[in-house]
Amino acid sequence: MVLAARRLDRLEELADRIRATGRRALPVACDVTEPEQVEAAVAAAVAEFGRIDVLVANAGAVPDGFSMPEKIPAALFEQSIRVNLIGTWTTCQAVGRQMLTQGSGSIVVVASYTGLAGVPYFPPAYQASKAALFNITQNLAASWGDRGVRVNALAPGWFPSEMTEAVLAAPVFSDRINAQAPLGRAGDPAELVGPLLLLASDASSYMTGATLTVDGGTSASVGFTPYSPELFGLHDAVMPAGLGARIMPA
Repeated sequence: MVLAARRLDRLEELADRIRATGRRALPVACDVTEPEQVEAAVAAAVAEFGRIDVLVANAGAVPDGFSMPEKIPAALFEQSIRVNLIGTWTTCQAVGRQMLTQGSGSIVVVASYTGLAGVPYFPPAYQASKAALFNITQNLAASWGDRGVRVNALAPGWFPSEMTEAVLAAPVFSDRINAQAPLGRAGDPAELVGPLLLLASDASSYMTGATLTVDGGTSASVGFTPYSPELFGLHDAVMPAGLGARIMPA
């Protein structure tokens, strides 16, 4: 396995755990917003292992956070697009070139269920970037399938992570998530393993351009869930400089 992310010290810890199972692991420092670093990571992977069979494009960020849409600074919107959309595109393109040379490969683009429709008061740059990933997945699947490269998307719902820890810890928000999901809860990270392995492996050999949603059924329902005053208060409390406070009619 090749592990690529910005924080090399954390990658080293994970690599040691993988090596302890008898597997090989190569940690590589990589910022997906820097194309040269992405190309260097691909070169390091090929130099170490000779080929790349699977890519999981999982880099993501939510710099716009809990800001109200009408207040998001242009720089934060652009930063989200650079990481989630352009960074993912750069990674898929760089790895795709190697896979096309090999004549085989499976790419899994990690998107989000929030890219499927508008989610009120959710970071709009993040949503827009994830929606674009569905189209990029289809474009690359249609373009590369005749040369042996499959491209599919995974669309998770809410799962505990470093990125979601703060909001999931707020009962007013976690209660909303639980109420919106037919399964009545957020996901367990272990529940992403099966869907990811399906898309990565030959078990999905006749799947390409598909999106697999793993969100507890949230995207299966139709309807707008109103925001409560407590939820608006959470936005205001989380974001600095008043970015989480709505602009109300005078």
